[in-house]
Amino acid sequence: MLFENRMDAGRRLAEALLKYKGRHPVVLALPRGGVPVAAEVASALDAPLDLLLVRKIGLPIQPELAMGAVAEGEKPIVIRNSDVIEVGGIGPREFDAVCNEECAEIQRRRQRYLGNRERATIKGQVAIIIDDGIATGATTLAAIRAVRGREPKELVLAVPVAPLETLEKLHPEVDAIVCLDTPEELGAIGYFYRDFHQVRDEEVIDILRRFPANRPS
Repeated sequence: MLFENRMDAGRRLAEALLKYKGRHPVVLALPRGGVPVAAEVASALDAPLDLLLVRKIGLPIQPELAMGAVAEGEKPIVIRNSDVIEVGGIGPREFDAVCNEECAEIQRRRQRYLGNRERATIKGQVAIIIDDGIATGATTLAAIRAVRGREPKELVLAVPVAPLETLEKLHPEVDAIVCLDTPEELGAIGYFYRDFHQVRDEEVIDILRRFPANRPS
């Protein structure tokens, strides 16, 4: 399946999620790439939108390869990819150094994107986590566990594309998964989009202005 861009992927994903509209879900996006996808879903489901601030912990010699991930929280959720750590010969001190850098980036993004914006109420709600795609699943797992700690009534993972093997690993962590394309070999998420430009901070901020974090009382 080939998507024109993230908005196209979001519209198609929204169609697959329409059954949740009557259940008043909360949509949670992984920035930056997941935000335009999530905006289309939030619009279609008439749902509030908030961010899940999660960062990949990249291998120092190959930053695109995740040796783990960290998600925001009172106590940050840290996921370690032991296979990559072992192959890369990464010790605890080196891992923690990169992790601390990503925690600092989470703090920067929180201030840049959210400022004093109200955060979504998750407890007792149907929460739908959205990204523009999943590769190894490390950042997604960190996001899932961060949301699970906020006690949603039901936790749904929804993405346009992800390898089947990764989804099978994530399945026990959520109540449901909605994925439009599950290739055996992913290669890279960008291969499934005609336009996969890097989403800018300003685009994230503009989208957040259009959607509240919670429903009006």
